[in-house]
Amino acid sequence: MPGADSGEVQEKQLWDAAADKEQRLTPSRRNHARNVSQPEKKLQEAICVLLVELCERFTFFGIVCNMILFCTVRLGYRNYQAAIVNMCFVGTSMLTPVLVGWLAECLVGRTKLVCICMFLHFLGTALLPVVAFPFEDIYIDRRHILLHTLTKKEQKIVFYFALLTASLGIGGIRAIVCPLSAYNLEDCGPKELLSFFNWFYWLINLNSAVVFVSISYIQQSVARNLGFLIPFVSILMAMITIHMVRGEMIYKPKTDSSLLTTFGVIASALKTCCVRYRYFGGGVTNWLDHAKENYGGHYSEIQVESTKSLARLFPLFAFQILYRTCIMQIPSGYYLQTMNSNLNFSGFVLPIAAMNVISIVPLLILVPILECINSCLFSSKESGCSPTIYIVVGQLSAALSVMVAGFSEIHRKHFPQVEQTLSEEILLVSSMPCFHLTPQYVLLGVAEALVTPSCSLLSFWLVPERIRGISMHFLTLFNGAGCFLGAFFVQTAHTGTQGEVVLRCDRQKGDMAQSKLRRSWEKTAAPMAGVPCKSQES
Repeated sequence: MPGADSGEVQEKQLWDAAADKEQRLTPSRRNHARNVSQPEKKLQEAICVLLVELCERFTFFGIVCNMILFCTVRLGYRNYQAAIVNMCFVGTSMLTPVLVGWLAECLVGRTKLVCICMFLHFLGTALLPVVAFPFEDIYIDRRHILLHTLTKKEQKIVFYFALLTASLGIGGIRAIVCPLSAYNLEDCGPKELLSFFNWFYWLINLNSAVVFVSISYIQQSVARNLGFLIPFVSILMAMITIHMVRGEMIYKPKTDSSLLTTFGVIASALKTCCVRYRYFGGGVTNWLDHAKENYGGHYSEIQVESTKSLARLFPLFAFQILYRTCIMQIPSGYYLQTMNSNLNFSGFVLPIAAMNVISIVPLLILVPILECINSCLFSSKESGCSPTIYIVVGQLSAALSVMVAGFSEIHRKHFPQVEQTLSEEILLVSSMPCFHLTPQYVLLGVAEALVTPSCSLLSFWLVPERIRGISMHFLTLFNGAGCFLGAFFVQTAHTGTQGEVVLRCDRQKGDMAQSKLRRSWEKTAAPMAGVPCKSQES
């Protein structure tokens, strides 16, 4: 038995040696596997975030693209009222990411809040078809049967509730699931950042071009109410994408600064300046220094200095209000101009929202050209052309676009009126071809290609890394303020010219009523009385 014992001892020693060798090799293998999987994991996360971003923008543009036509034809709104609703929805969708971001930081967990926002977005996009029902193209037993009926007041209540819940859901997706910080841009230089923003907005506008062409035609010509189901399907895609990478996609920012801290620094400095007005302009180099603990404030040196770097961007943000007011003319004022122009092109009625593609084409063309110029003429260490030049040229192009739109409107009113069928409704519009509005769309598209990426670059690059997310929140706040300012201008212009507008609208409604009566008489009473119609005479 001693031989057997010695054999067991030798076998045990061999197993222990093999185990020790495996333990020595396992950490390196694990590190190698980790090094291999980490880039793949980051790539998968970036792709999923981009897919969610595109799906969210798809639903957003799908709701916006024909909202004015839906409000005027279906809900009976006037043109200016539909334009105000459209701009307020866009502005609310820009402001809700800031609100949801604050809720995620202070009150509610990010995972729980993103689930709530996804449900709200799902609810909003699901309620929009309720307002659109009954479908005009559904027939049962060869008779037009209404699935259910809602009064105008009930339709408006459901419509506004759907828009509100959808905008809250949009805010949660943009602020929590796919903020710009989730793309890991901290180590990028100004040239790489500008390239990222150029291609980022290029993809978004390519997505919007697809929406404006496809969804707008479905909503307007094929089955206009059925088009509201497309945002509903798109959000399902986004929910599936989030479910595939649940924990990996939820970005967790650093908690060393917040939007409330920035507002607190500004409020504390203003309060101290008002109380101790004799120190204003004396003893401190900047009025925000009053918020420092050394000068009687409640905030640290780092917090105040970060706020000071952000305050230097306020002139840029202020100009964004005017710029966004001009840009919002595409889904509001320009849309109404197009709707009241002749859309017939060789017997084919163009979708109204498809004219927005004309403003997207310059961006899709300019971005690759600008990228080639920056790559060929400037080295990797140089930042290329100054973003300030792009912003100034873009602002001038936006102002010129609005001026051209004014002249186009004067030119449009000199054309005689013709009848045009939109969403099975006959409207009296100008006989001026809608392609005469092309210059104003092109100029506004050039402005968007130059201004938006450059403003995002400056807002992200010229502030410390710890408050870059806050800087982008401020840019979003001022963009949303520009949307509401545009709605205020529309309401003010209508109030100032209300008598003339009402008289013109009443006259147009009277002409339309006479036209409908004439066609009804030609179809029914005229054949019965033996009177030939115009078509029979010809």
